[in-house]
Amino acid sequence: MNKDIATPVRTKAILDKYGFSFKKSLGQNFLIDTNILKRIVDHAELTETSGAIEIGPGIGALTEQLARRSAKVLAFEIDQRLLPILEDTLSPYENKKIINSDILKADVHKAIAEEFAGLDDIMVVANLPYYVTTPIIMKLLEDKLPIRGIVCMLQKEVADRIAAKPGTKDYGSLSIAIQYYTVAETVMIVPKTVFMPQPNVDSAVIRLIKRAAPAVTVKNEEFFFFVTRASFAQRRKTLLNNLTSQLPNGKEKKEQIISALEQVEIDPGRRGETLSIEEFGKLSDALYPHFVGQL
Repeated sequence: MNKDIATPVRTKAILDKYGFSFKKSLGQNFLIDTNILKRIVDHAELTETSGAIEIGPGIGALTEQLARRSAKVLAFEIDQRLLPILEDTLSPYENKKIINSDILKADVHKAIAEEFAGLDDIMVVANLPYYVTTPIIMKLLEDKLPIRGIVCMLQKEVADRIAAKPGTKDYGSLSIAIQYYTVAETVMIVPKTVFMPQPNVDSAVIRLIKRAAPAVTVKNEEFFFFVTRASFAQRRKTLLNNLTSQLPNGKEKKEQIISALEQVEIDPGRRGETLSIEEFGKLSDALYPHFVGQL
């Protein structure tokens, strides 16, 4: 068995060998605890016929664990300085491919078709750079990739918001956007002490398993998301106040907004965080005829 990359001593030796310095702008925090990495991979439930997509492999600590447990790993790394390091640290593993690209700009569909031919179970498993966590997760879901789900490490505060239930302070438009596509749960809390350098925040691992169909069926997806964002524009305001101030010509259309709320039996005095995703679906469908073509 090859020596694990994710130990403090080995990580430091690799960084020293290449004179690597961390770039704050890329949110680089490398994991130095093998047990935590193994548990992250456990939550992805990979088999020898699974493909794994990783984002931001760093020096290959998680990549190595994924390569040992899956048919193939495809990792997207934006920092060119890490390519020679990955070539070295991952040299024992034939079943990996590193693409030097920003995941937000990459054609992931094409990469999956080329690299995972014949594999029908694909999971994204990543320690995401915290400054772009949400855009990355949304891209992976909105691009409708042929993946089973995502297991990723992110800021604990963001994980709380993603997995939040209605009626809680963390529940918001992000919870709804991600739970529309997936079943979300926080599976691990990770202390800041297991990273080099240590981040300022605690981290969590969240597991998102894609739904066979979205959580609700709506007339217009884009409008549904617009309504949910509008409903949380100012958390202390009522649904009616937020919708009239956020929807196009909302003030002039106040009567139509009230009538749509009545139609679906939602009290205009409620706040956004009290509505379930199903209620938002009904509300957005009731409002939609009054706002068609105005977004």
